[in-house]
Amino acid sequence: MKIIISGSLGNIGKPLTAQLVKSGHEVTVISSNADRKAAIEDLGAKAVIGSVSDADFLSETFKGADALFAMTPPNMGGVNIIQNTTDAGTAFAKAIQNANIKRLVMLSSIGADLPKGNGPIAGLYNIEKIYEKLNTSITFLRAGYFYINFFNDIPMIKGAGIMGANIPAGNRIPLVHPEDIAWAAAEELQKLPEGKNVRYIISDVCTPSEIAKTFGTAIGKPELPWVEFTDEQYLGGMTQAGVPEEMAGLYTEMGSGLRNETIAADFLNNDGKVQGKIKLEDFAKEFASKF
Repeated sequence: MKIIISGSLGNIGKPLTAQLVKSGHEVTVISSNADRKAAIEDLGAKAVIGSVSDADFLSETFKGADALFAMTPPNMGGVNIIQNTTDAGTAFAKAIQNANIKRLVMLSSIGADLPKGNGPIAGLYNIEKIYEKLNTSITFLRAGYFYINFFNDIPMIKGAGIMGANIPAGNRIPLVHPEDIAWAAAEELQKLPEGKNVRYIISDVCTPSEIAKTFGTAIGKPELPWVEFTDEQYLGGMTQAGVPEEMAGLYTEMGSGLRNETIAADFLNNDGKVQGKIKLEDFAKEFASKF
């Protein structure tokens, strides 16, 4: 198969590209960074450099492809983030239609069933709605909260001896490792189911207190506590750390959605299947190596 991967060689794109090339597929990787060209080619894939917001560039790149892994960048600028994300999805949709792509796998998220109250995930809700109108076979691959986001807590642990967010210690959070996403995406790209389908990819479901205890044990701080912040404290802490105000507000809203479990509700109540192989204890070793 001729398969297009957007998202360059990030935490998902690199293992996904390696898997598909190993399986004998002709893989093209889109990157906005020309410096990644050599690394992409070293994996046995073709590199195409351009912007995922450019529908004409995407239309040309998609010509002749059998399948596409569509991933919008996680940070679409410091302002107008939801609109920028949605615009990128609109460009993808136009190019998919122009190139008559038969198979699409979109990286989405838990909470993408909600139009609001989910922070930056609202952009993925908008894109799912745009893609639903396409005449192509689609899997919306809704991923959990990325384990690797917890690397951002390392300065807090070192500076204050705590982990925390605006989420209670006892709430359930569906988590995922990027390598499990790559495995599920590779599996889906090689299928051709009919219509539009949702697949959740979750590696583990844990509470913040379990996360703090597991990470603390891995780094030699077994009593590491999880502290629940108010929305105001969480927002203020991020802005003081240099996070742009709009992005900090969206992350705070996402934390609120995890606190009231609306973001996780569709998975927890209607699916609940943990398909990923990398559990919290496995990732804790990776976390400790970065600490």
